Amino acid sequence: MASFEIEHAYATILFTLFYLQFLSLPIAGDSPPAYIPTDDIALDCGSYGASIVYGGNGRPWANDFTTKFFPSNYHHNSKSVSVAAEEKQFPSAIEVPYINARLSRFQFTYLITVSPGQKFVRLHFNSAPFSNFQPHKAVFSVTAGLYTLLRDFNVDVHADASGATEFFREYCVYVDEKGVLDLTFTPTDQDSYAFISGIEIVSMPTNLYYTPPEPEPNDEGGRGLKLIGHNNQFFPIENYTSLETVYRMNIGGRAIAPEEDTGMFRTWSEESNLLDAYIYNAQPFSLSMHINYTKTPPYTAPEDLYRTARSMGPNSTLNKSYNLTWEYPVHPGFFYMLRLHFCEFEPEITDRNDRVFLIYIGDMIAEQSADVFRWAGGKYNPIHRDYVVNVPISKHENRVNLSVKLQANPKDFLTRFTNVIMNGIEIFKLNDSSGNLAGQNPDIHLNTPTQSLPPSISQSKNSKSKAVIIIVPTVGGGVVALLALSVFVFRTFTNKSSSDGTSKRALYSISTNKSSKSCSTNIPSDTCHYFSLRQIKAATKDFADALIIGVGGFGNVYKGYIGNAATQVAIKRLKPGSRQGEKEFKTEIEMLSQLRHVHLVSLIGYCNDGIEMILVYDYMSRGTLKNHLYGDGDEQQQPLTWEQRLQICIGVAKGLHYLHTGVKHTIIHRDIKSTNILLDEKWVAKVSDFGLSKARLESTSKAHVSTVVKGSFGYLDPEYYRLQKLTEKSDVYSFGVVLCEVLCARPALIHTEDETSLLLAELVRRCYREKTVDQIIDSNIKNEIAPECFRKFIQITVSCIQDNGNKRPSMKDVLQGLEFASQLQESSKKLGIVELICLENYDGLLFEEGISSNKTEVVTSSNESSSISHNKGMSGAVFSEIKDLQAR
Repeated sequence: MASFEIEHAYATILFTLFYLQFLSLPIAGDSPPAYIPTDDIALDCGSYGASIVYGGNGRPWANDFTTKFFPSNYHHNSKSVSVAAEEKQFPSAIEVPYINARLSRFQFTYLITVSPGQKFVRLHFNSAPFSNFQPHKAVFSVTAGLYTLLRDFNVDVHADASGATEFFREYCVYVDEKGVLDLTFTPTDQDSYAFISGIEIVSMPTNLYYTPPEPEPNDEGGRGLKLIGHNNQFFPIENYTSLETVYRMNIGGRAIAPEEDTGMFRTWSEESNLLDAYIYNAQPFSLSMHINYTKTPPYTAPEDLYRTARSMGPNSTLNKSYNLTWEYPVHPGFFYMLRLHFCEFEPEITDRNDRVFLIYIGDMIAEQSADVFRWAGGKYNPIHRDYVVNVPISKHENRVNLSVKLQANPKDFLTRFTNVIMNGIEIFKLNDSSGNLAGQNPDIHLNTPTQSLPPSISQSKNSKSKAVIIIVPTVGGGVVALLALSVFVFRTFTNKSSSDGTSKRALYSISTNKSSKSCSTNIPSDTCHYFSLRQIKAATKDFADALIIGVGGFGNVYKGYIGNAATQVAIKRLKPGSRQGEKEFKTEIEMLSQLRHVHLVSLIGYCNDGIEMILVYDYMSRGTLKNHLYGDGDEQQQPLTWEQRLQICIGVAKGLHYLHTGVKHTIIHRDIKSTNILLDEKWVAKVSDFGLSKARLESTSKAHVSTVVKGSFGYLDPEYYRLQKLTEKSDVYSFGVVLCEVLCARPALIHTEDETSLLLAELVRRCYREKTVDQIIDSNIKNEIAPECFRKFIQITVSCIQDNGNKRPSMKDVLQGLEFASQLQESSKKLGIVELICLENYDGLLFEEGISSNKTEVVTSSNESSSISHNKGMSGAVFSEIKDLQAR
């Protein structure tokens, strides 16, 4: 690790010096003329005295009471009052529009006359206390016509969560031909009040963020934005859609103040702490050069946005080992529009295909070959790409992370430079079907970025001009300073390595959306919830036998009820001295508290009181997969159809693929079996029981984990058993046994009449070689399986249970093979094909010792399998929803 960081320090020095040549590039010429909005209304709400006051940036704000926009005779407007913030609570200077506020315990409305069209609406709030009004009682809703912008909005809670006393919310709305925008503020109840400090209404260029009614020439998407996760589907942003600006950021650069925008007074924040902390080299660089607005109108974004960017370093090998990743906390249950801004300006990028990279949004592929030079038609030309993604509802969280990941192209022949680039990003929430944009109030302990006033924004303009004056005439002095800085960087990297060779220096510190409460020693505090033993006993009626839904070597599983008996949960009570034990108990919490995937069981919380070790999970009403295949006695459930079994297998493969490649450190489950696959009410499969799981740290050069052999007989990888070296392929083997169970409805370990045991995997391999697998298929599904689907399924199954781990496919390949089998089944169903399965019809089906013949479609070659599983590049961030069409 130490040698790696020394290498990185050298790379940083060279990379820093390399960019000195940019200082000789031409400085920006005259900026393009600013957009002049048709409507530019700024109301200082609750202002006293003068009809016009000026903000710190010189912008005029009108006294709301002296304008026609706040009619005193309209409803309860006359009952509102003008109040001033108590400045002694906030010694720093407060600027317009945060000095005063319009406040009322009754509903009040602004009727703002504007020209028809698309508008920005900005609502400004100050959480300072007002005379005779307690801040925590400022809870209210805001509507704009038919749209709900805020609901039960608690200003005090949002201020605490964001750490910003003064903040604003921005929306995009359409005003119809009547030309009236009504903004209504309604207290939540009789004990609360509503207030507003400032309102902005600013026109925007037509279709700046909306879809044009007629497609542009050569518009690949036609009418609408690319819908992520849905091939060839597009999502129109039409006038009846309202948007909330969730993030608008200058990537790799400083905050850009409203007066520095292109005429619409937008705020471009710094990227703050949203960049993934676990990257090794993400150098921001800033240039002053002329920007050519050829394919993008000049008002789209300010020039300074395109003069800075974030990219990887010059080490192409290192670049393949990580992604540039941003995590944006958002409200679940909404569609989001993302606008990614790009501009190529690095000197080595001179033609198409020089820099081609991949883009993932929400861990789904957005662009497989992003080529900014090709998109923009050259260098220094800004371009943007727009996408829409759905963030599904979450049962347990009011904020979830929406990720944007840039991956260096792993295929060298497709790109000249293995690197990525992005200059800026805008993220908008789209209203739901009821016209609502409001999300839940944040937890008080959250520190989620909001559209607050950047602390350095008042100095930004001056510092920018000084930078240009200082840098250009003193290039020689800059070289000396940068050399000194490089030496300092080098010493920092070499001196801050611990005795074990690992660096204790974090390049970035991420505290976003993390709880400050500690659950327990050495147990993650971000998502796990601690239940008292009294709560657990109440949920299970003091561990009543009637509520037991599962029994194992670890102890009992109970059905329980929490949250005023509104939520069903599964409560696993570990008995002292169980095989799972204290270590596995802690492992389960550490693993599941950091994992979120639709095909992994969700850990709600835990209890550790004295000798009691208890885990609380989401309740899976359909029980285990085993019980639907060959459960014993009362456990036997109604047999699953073949299509249900296929979808369950695909779901489990997605969960395992995520564990192997979708998290920072590869996680090997180590105990995949049919009893650890649970089914929810909708038959969605979820992998459970992570007590034996192991994480493979990326700092090690080994492709395996040396460990004491643990697992379940019948599912245990024979190679792992022999060599005691655990790899992802051990999970592949266990999953292959599950596939055998699904096909044959027999246990992994078959007890024969002569009191001997037979491994199901060995039975399937033997029947496969002898072309008699059709004789061991579950009779309940034998007539449902389409022949081609069966052929693909059994091929995948046998490839998974090979003795040689290198010859097994990766979970990515297994997943793709199962999805292909499902497509074959569906195609046969549509064609009405009904045919009995007989292996004699397939001469080319057999493997030779588990390796496919020339006639057989191979899931993956052994070499490819090894490279995918052992070299965890960005394929490691690809989740199970991503389809690799070329591989098919």
